[in-house]
Parts: sequence; C-alpha cells; structure tokens
Amino acid sequence: MGFPRFRAVADHALLVEFSEVFSDSAHRSVLRLDRALAAHPFTGFAESVPAYVSLLVDFDPLVTDHRLAKAALRALLAAEHGDPVEGRLHEVLVCYDGDLARDLDQVAVLTGQTGEAVIATHLAGDYRVAMYGFAPGYAYLSGVPAEIHLPRKTAAVRGVAAGSVIVAGAQCLVTTLTMPTGWWVLGRSPAKVLTGDADRPFLFDVGDAVRFRRISRAEFDRCGNA
Repeated sequence: MGFPRFRAVADHALLVEFSEVFSDSAHRSVLRLDRALAAHPFTGFAESVPAYVSLLVDFDPLVTDHRLAKAALRALLAAEHGDPVEGRLHEVLVCYDGDLARDLDQVAVLTGQTGEAVIATHLAGDYRVAMYGFAPGYAYLSGVPAEIHLPRKTAAVRGVAAGSVIVAGAQCLVTTLTMPTGWWVLGRSPAKVLTGDADRPFLFDVGDAVRFRRISRAEFDRCGNA
C-alpha cells in the first residue's frame, strides 16, 4: 500500500501516515499537512497532532465522519502549499560537567571517543523538534549525529533530574520532570521548556530548530539562581 495512508482512530480521528521509517522528507510532509490544516480547516476539524512520520487529525464526529474528513485531507494534499515555513531557532544552554553529565564517560567508552569528543559531536548536531510525547513538554529532537547513536539502556534509571539533556539512538530531548529514563544523560540545561504560559505552554513548536551551547558549571548555577 502506498503513502499517504489513512487509518481510522475511534469515531473521531484519522491517522495520516507518510512513511514507516523516519526521514526528513516524510516529516516535511507531516508539517506541510499540519500547516495546511491550520490555514484551511475542514468543517468539524478539531486539532492535529504531528509525529515523526504521521499526523493525527481529530474531528467532531457529530459534524463530520471519516469519509468526509479523508476527502478533505486528500484535497489539501493535492493542493500546492509549498514547503512548511521554517520554524524558529532556539539556543539551548547545556552544562556537561560532573554530576550533571552522569553518563558522559560511559557514552565515550561505548562509542570509542573521549568525553570532549562526545560533547563536540553532540554540539554539532542539526536538531529539529519532531514531535511531543510521553510526558508534558517532552520535545523529541531529531538530528543526533551518528557517532553518538546508542540504543537505550537495558534498564531505566530512577530520579533523573528535570533539565537533563538525554540521547538514545537518533533522538535527543531536554527533560521537564524528574523521572526514570533509559536514555543516556549527557548534561543538564537550565532551559524552561514548560513556560507556565497557558497560551503557549511549551518553549518549542514542532518544526523549530535547536542549537545547543555549552556553558560552565558556574554559569549553570547562576542560571538556576536567576
């Protein structure tokens, strides 16, 4: 079966799939349809939720149904909407020192590098906000360089602090809660991904770019006390 594929979700949504594996082109298609829906919503449209290779389109089942929603989405896909507008660029501070980088040395050993090389590689990544999921404010970033790709740990570690900069495979994120994780902790950021603003609760939008900038432990401590 070719793409895009449409899958009914309960009586109130359609999942539009553009691929079975992540690629930049598939994610651009997700963002393009997401932006097109925001600009040209169909009757009964409620919201859309972008992911790596799919878009969940929620609608009011008292107003429309799967058949009509699918027809509206096909019409949007057939129209020429151009590439999605480039998102904003965010600079995110990160400290890679000592206890803030609990897994840095192990990542260095497992990838055959020095700790400084791992840091340089992480800083060189081309990061994009691909989706939100799992926990409030968990913005999954694509673009982790292949040199530091590692599978998740075999067991999760409890009590990983909010603000931890973690990686697993080709993904990276800045945690917002103190929680267990099986991802690798490279450092910690003072960035507040949860903004506290009801109109804009998250720092990033899907499609935004992220650039990490290294700071010292003294700078990190000052940010925490600001």
